[in-house]
Amino acid sequence: MLQRTAVSPIFSSTSSPLLLMAIARRIPLMSFIQHSYHTLHRPSILSCHHPDHRPLARPVKFSSRRAEFCSLVSSAASRIHESSSTVATRVSGRETKAQRRAARNSPEGQLRVKIDMCSKSGDLTEALRLYDEACRDGIPVTQHLYNVLLYLCSSSNAGSFSDLGLKRGFEIFQQMVIDKIDPNEATFTNAARLAAGLEDPDMAFDLVKQMKNFDIPPKLRSYGPALFGYCEKEMADKAYEVYVHMNETGVVAEEAEISALLKVSAGAEKGDRVYEMIHRLRAMVRQVAESTMEIIEDWFKSEGGGKIGLGKWDERRVREGVVKGGGGWHGQGWLGDGPWRVTRTQVDEEGVCQCCGEKLVCIDIDPRETEHFARSLSSLACKKEVKSDFIRFQEWLRRHGPFDAVVDGANISLINQQHFNFHQLNNVVNKLREMSPSKRFPLIILHKSRVTGGPAQHPKNQALLERWKNSGALYATPPGSNDDWYWLYAAVSFKGLLVTNDEMRDHLFQLLGTSFFPRWKEKHQVQFSTCIMWHVRLSVSTSGLKLHMPPPYSIVIQESEKGSWHVPMSTDDDIATPRQWLCATRQSS
Repeated sequence: MLQRTAVSPIFSSTSSPLLLMAIARRIPLMSFIQHSYHTLHRPSILSCHHPDHRPLARPVKFSSRRAEFCSLVSSAASRIHESSSTVATRVSGRETKAQRRAARNSPEGQLRVKIDMCSKSGDLTEALRLYDEACRDGIPVTQHLYNVLLYLCSSSNAGSFSDLGLKRGFEIFQQMVIDKIDPNEATFTNAARLAAGLEDPDMAFDLVKQMKNFDIPPKLRSYGPALFGYCEKEMADKAYEVYVHMNETGVVAEEAEISALLKVSAGAEKGDRVYEMIHRLRAMVRQVAESTMEIIEDWFKSEGGGKIGLGKWDERRVREGVVKGGGGWHGQGWLGDGPWRVTRTQVDEEGVCQCCGEKLVCIDIDPRETEHFARSLSSLACKKEVKSDFIRFQEWLRRHGPFDAVVDGANISLINQQHFNFHQLNNVVNKLREMSPSKRFPLIILHKSRVTGGPAQHPKNQALLERWKNSGALYATPPGSNDDWYWLYAAVSFKGLLVTNDEMRDHLFQLLGTSFFPRWKEKHQVQFSTCIMWHVRLSVSTSGLKLHMPPPYSIVIQESEKGSWHVPMSTDDDIATPRQWLCATRQSS
């Protein structure tokens, strides 16, 4: 069996798109090897699965790599669709336990286990040794393993690329094509990261563009190498091109990406772009990290930030913008002129800035958004839970509701407690009942195991449970269910209080999206509703229990009608930690 030859990598920052040309056009293997050899004046890497390869002669000159790359890609789609239709006709039966065991114990299965372990520990050197050994022994390398190897090569040295990672990364990328392994999103993303290691954001962006020809939708991570690469090189216009492409493919930028665009815009003194990115942070992030706060602070303190703005503006249009946007911003551009007075400060319990004295506003939520969110939540819950169980819960709510408040019973019972504390839960329930206009018990959601076993068997606790049950205020979620779906749906449906210290940041709540849910969770009075939607947090003090009602203002970036700005910093889960705000007002005002 032929062994893989140790040679120099055939790819460099000016030649690696040759590989992508081969992928994109599905050109025959030997033609690709010949083209690579002739172009680069180097022998191609031998494939352990293609022993008939022989070196070819007479190199030819190649130029205009990106132009040829783009022209060749246009023919990719038809071949891809032919391949896809062939794959679609395959029908695979279910594997037996014996077959799965055999697969795990096979050389290919053992190779996967070992390389996956290298991925977890970040051991590039060992992963490459295992890969070279597999090629030498003729063990097939799957798409998954190629992607793991590319990932390790592209992320070696914790973000600073090593020569070994780059050298071997492009070799492995080429070998993947020689072995006719189809790429997926991870392949392109890891290749883009390799391009970033060469400080070539153009190549990284080209890779993302080619994903469309393979019917592979890019992810947010796919754009990172190009976007951050352009921003680091202070190539603002190219960074905006990436941002536009993201929007066209439906990929939503998060704080890291928006922050990078904000910084490059500020450095280029593109005031309109800075304004756009701060509003993007307002809509998508709401509260910013310290690093983002510093970028915004530097912009307001900069000479460029003081130069831009309207000395006079149409106050009627600004007010109309505020009403149209729901409050807290107007979107009419920078108001005022001259340098800014920039201070880090706090706001009091009523939302008054301790620096400029301006009162922050409570931003409205359209009731229709709430209704739509409730329907979406119900649909998701029916997919994630046993559908019949959740429908039964909805029917129960219709019979026993409405409720002024909903309590996450397990969360409240375990705050600062080593064991489930029914006494603590009962204190909260009684306090909410006193606050309720109807003087009804709140709805208490507990898992069935909490109402039948453990502390629930104590006579006093049994009496509490029976009292709540007889009042129609207790719902026990069925075995195997996630009670988060139940208490959240009830709180949204009844537009009432939600009492929990759960920050709702795990995978379940990420399914709900990044726009409406944080606004609902934060708390807010719905403008056209007589009800209030609260997310109530609970802390335990030496004197007893205290409910921390949400503030009467929105904790989000706010732009006033006078042109001033208030930017909140994100904090941890500690209720006692005061939140820091950035206050920016014109010195002339």
